[in-house]
Parts: sequence; C-alpha cells; structure tokens
Amino acid sequence: MLVIEYKAVIKPNQVKAIDEAIRTSQFVRNKVLRYWMDNRGVGKKELYQYNTQLRAEYEFVKDLNSHACQSSVENVERAINRFYDNCKNKKPGKKGYPRFKKNCRTVEYKVSGWKLHSSKRRITFLDRKGIGLVKLLGKWDVHRYPIELIKRVRIVRKADGYYVQFCVKVDARTEPRTGDGEIGLDVGLEYFYSDSNGLHEENPRFLRKAQKAIKQAQRRIYKKEKGKNNRRKARARYAKKHLKVSRQREEHAKMLARNVCKANAFVAYEDLNVQGMVKNRHLALSINDAAWAAFRRWVEYFALKFNTKAVAVAPHYTSQKCSSCGHIVKKGLSTRTHKCPHCGTILQRDVNAAINILSKAKSTEGHSGSNAWGEVSSTSVGRKTCKSKKHQ
Repeated sequence: MLVIEYKAVIKPNQVKAIDEAIRTSQFVRNKVLRYWMDNRGVGKKELYQYNTQLRAEYEFVKDLNSHACQSSVENVERAINRFYDNCKNKKPGKKGYPRFKKNCRTVEYKVSGWKLHSSKRRITFLDRKGIGLVKLLGKWDVHRYPIELIKRVRIVRKADGYYVQFCVKVDARTEPRTGDGEIGLDVGLEYFYSDSNGLHEENPRFLRKAQKAIKQAQRRIYKKEKGKNNRRKARARYAKKHLKVSRQREEHAKMLARNVCKANAFVAYEDLNVQGMVKNRHLALSINDAAWAAFRRWVEYFALKFNTKAVAVAPHYTSQKCSSCGHIVKKGLSTRTHKCPHCGTILQRDVNAAINILSKAKSTEGHSGSNAWGEVSSTSVGRKTCKSKKHQ
C-alpha cells in the first residue's frame, strides 16, 4: 500500500471544518471503545451496529461520512485484536490494552466521501462537515493511478499545517542494484553505523544540534499567559522544531538504507529491542536521536525494492566475540577497540561487531527481515516490532 502525501492549502473556515471532522472521528472511536469495555465479549458486528446507533443519536456524527465513522470503528477493532493477540502469545510486559484517544490528528475516509479532480491537484470532500474543495501541493502524481486503486484518503493535522494522504493499492516494483556485495551493519551512538568493510557512517545527532533552540522555544511557552493567542503561537513554534528534527531523522535513515540495499545483495543487521533500550534514562535521548528503528524499517523496505536479502540476527555477544578466532573478549562500553589476546586481532569495536553480525546472518542463526510492503509513504513505512535485546 503506497501512501502519497500532499500539503493542503486551506482557508480558515476549512480549518474549523477539518478540526470538527477529526473531533467527530475521535468521538466515535472513544464511544465504540467504551461500549466494548462495558460489554466485554461483543464482536465486530455489535461494534458496527453501535456505530449506526451513534449516527442516529447524534446529528454531528451523521454529518461525517459513514465510511469515515467505519474507519474509526476499524481502529478500535485493530486495537482490540492486537491486545488479544498479545495476551494469547504471552507477550512479556504490557499487553497493549486499548486506550482512549485524547488528541487525534487524523480523519480517514474510505472509498466515498471525497472526489478527486480529473486532472488538477484538487480534492473535494462531500460530507456535511463543510470541508469542500482543497488544493494540494506536492511533487507526487496521484493521477497516474486508477481511481479504484485509492482505498483510503486521510486528512492529517501536523505542526506546520494540514496534509492529505492517499493510500494506493499497488504492488512493489523492483529496481536493479548497482552491486552484489555482502555487508554487516552495527548501529551505535558514536557512529550511526559501522559496516563489516571497516567504514563508519557519522551520527548526525539532529536532536542534539537543535536542542538549544528547542529548549528556548519551550521556555517561551511558559512566559505567555494561559489561554491567550500568543501562547498558542509559541506552542506551534515549539512543535515545528520537533517536527523538523523528526523529518531530518527519517530522510537521513531513508537515504542511508537506500544506498546500502542498492549496493549490496546481502545485508545483515541486529534485531534490536529499541523500546527496551530506551528505558535506560542515561541513553534514551541518544538512542531516540539515532533513529535505529526507522533505519531498520527502511532497510527492510529497500531490500524488497532492490531484491536484496535482508537478515536480522540476535545481537548477543556480537561486540564481545572476536571476529577472527571466535573467543569471547569481555569489554565495557567505554572500550572502543577490540584487542584479542588469543590471536592478536585489533579492530575498532563496532567493525568487529559488524563482521560478527555478517557471519551470524550467513549461518543458520539469522532470520530474514519482514520486507513488508505495508503502507509506504514518502516519509515513513510500516513498523515492525523488534524482539531481541542488544548486549554489549
């Protein structure tokens, strides 16, 4: 599922209409979730029947397109199924019990409730919320796809405005590679990653560089009086700075993943439990700033794009094991050079780990990455949960 995103050019009255549509979508979701909580054991059919009751009871819900209301019910259904699956599979820790939404930013239409202009980049929303005609800005061309392949249309509110996303059902198209090498990747904090060829990719540290400006913007919020327009503007400036950092990380991860998969026929990487690692309060900010999870998602996507085999391996002892003789050489995080007393091998710590990762992946220990086609956007791809934890 390809996601094509456009910036929306909207008028002040349309802002109110879109916000009302988003609030209505949130209202339907939370009411359906409450109905499930109060009537444990009800199925999919009962949830959709309750959605029909809400449309009959509340006029503002009826004003929203029926398929948009159904999308809210689908979100609840997915959350419930995910919770039950986690319980059934005995997932360690929290099982992801469905929660109410406080600040939704998206309203999703299905195959009705909108009409795309035949040639121009315009879309008209047809329900009674009053959104109307919206002009679209962007380099992507949605008209190259037949209208019947557009399965979802979303309006997304971000810090710098509103965006319209088209979810198009298309198959992945492979592209030729420029090389057929094999490479192992060890992500880290000193370098973004080190590969088995001895090369290092610098860690850009986007958040660290922007942290001073972000803190200044945050302090300005509290200097403004609550409830006033100046405070709202200060919060918007603060949110835009975070959004910029997020986009920088995503584009950086995408660029590197594309280059790696395009130049290699075999890519090995670590199956890291990033969610568990960020619980370390001393390293959480640096780990989040490195965007390892985003890099992995893009590697798995471009591996499919370039017909590259991507393999994830358990990270246990990849830093401690000597890549030459196989002996375990224990070392702390501060030790950045691998020196083996058994065979005399001297390597940079991360390069040694990358070689071990490649060797593991080529053996029976590794397992193929998901390579999920999923919902692929110009800025994001479908997430895949990482299970193993990295041991240094």
